[in-house]
Amino acid sequence: MLEVSSGFLQSSFSSPLSQRASLPVPNATSSFWIDSPDANPLADVGSTGPLTTDADVCIIGSGITGVSTAYRLSQISEDPLSVIVVEARKFCKSTLDFYLDADSTRRNGGHLVANIFSGFRSRQSQYGLDDALKSYHLEQHTISSILSFVNSHNLSESVDLVDGGHIGLLLTPTEELHARADWNAAVKANWEPAKNSEKTKWLSAQEMNEKHGTPYPAFQTPGYNLWPLKLVTHLFIEASSFPSFNLTLHTHTPVSSITRSSRIPSSRPRRWTLHTPRGQIQCSSILHATNAYASHLLPSLSSTIIPTRGQVVAIDLPTSNTITPSFPLAGSWGANEGYEYWFPRPPQSNSNTTTVILGGGRETARPAFEAHQTDDSTINTRVSETLHAFLPRIFSGIPIEITTLMEWTGIMGFTTTGDPIVGPIVDNDENSHNGQYISAGYTGHGMPLAYGCAQAVADMILAELQGKRWKMPAWFPRHYLARRLQ
Repeated sequence: MLEVSSGFLQSSFSSPLSQRASLPVPNATSSFWIDSPDANPLADVGSTGPLTTDADVCIIGSGITGVSTAYRLSQISEDPLSVIVVEARKFCKSTLDFYLDADSTRRNGGHLVANIFSGFRSRQSQYGLDDALKSYHLEQHTISSILSFVNSHNLSESVDLVDGGHIGLLLTPTEELHARADWNAAVKANWEPAKNSEKTKWLSAQEMNEKHGTPYPAFQTPGYNLWPLKLVTHLFIEASSFPSFNLTLHTHTPVSSITRSSRIPSSRPRRWTLHTPRGQIQCSSILHATNAYASHLLPSLSSTIIPTRGQVVAIDLPTSNTITPSFPLAGSWGANEGYEYWFPRPPQSNSNTTTVILGGGRETARPAFEAHQTDDSTINTRVSETLHAFLPRIFSGIPIEITTLMEWTGIMGFTTTGDPIVGPIVDNDENSHNGQYISAGYTGHGMPLAYGCAQAVADMILAELQGKRWKMPAWFPRHYLARRLQ
């Protein structure tokens, strides 16, 4: 997803009163990313046996935000540190299914694509040029950091990393007009990825028809795709490998409430008690890495982070020339202002089909856009019809009858501004949440945001534990800070 549609924001946040989010439902639809054979070796780790009851830091949520925060803490902490990650369902099941629109890793489409210029004029108008540029810089930083981790640990094959670029189809003249206006504004601002003709290319309708069998103009930018759960699994395993970093995972352990600690179970006083069906956990600091579900434990965010259901289908397409000689078998794609997004999985040897992961269709849902939904145990039949009809409408030669492998839903966290919320929890009583932090609200664009935001919030947590002042990175936009909500 490249930018938040104003239509979505207007319809989704016009509700007079938003309810706090539920806990994740126990019987979610089966996801290609999470439920394929052998995809999730950490699925049920820590779900039985004794509950770890004390830690320096508790991270609620085992998606890319929570695990990236744990990984960052393992890298920067010079002193011994104990961290517990708790997850309501299977590892990554609640917050990872739908990160890529992409949001959480369960829904997650696997698109690792930075937004280079979409929405540039709006961001510059709202936040000023410097902070607008930082919001694009953060995405570049996130992707380069993830690629650095993957390459330094020789994980390209393990996480199915593909460097295939990204193509954004422009289905209407108005869409093309807005895209070019944003690009021109970014070029005028001297934003290098927009200026660089190797990083941003414009393709005419004729070129697209000849190369890819679709009669729409487009822009092409750098982009990757991968298997998001496998990335998060490797991040967790790597963080666990540091002897002085005590990392524990408890899946199937939902947090029902948080209270101030009334006892001291160890030599270090603990500020908070997490209440779960399996018992209590005492800790000094908490990270809310629950994205769409944040308001379940933080009701003050019920009108700020809106749970929004996304839907994805995995389909099989024949790779023979009976479809089109130039059907794209690699790369990330988006269209219709980012409402639809897809990419073909790496081809399997001795197979005459390719699997395409396609998400979107929320614009046809009723009520609009699947906002205020936390139930990912079902699919929306209207959205399903939209998804199945989409590729045959866009690419000549694709059969109307498509083989469906899996179809699933996941819950994204959309914010009223379209921006993430990162940092210490704040409200009218500035001491009421001391030591509690959040990184959430990626508005369907989590893959190029979550890892970088997790780095920032991990640094905040450790600085506060050490009695130091957090220094904002040069690439971090000030308008992402949670204190903007005051």
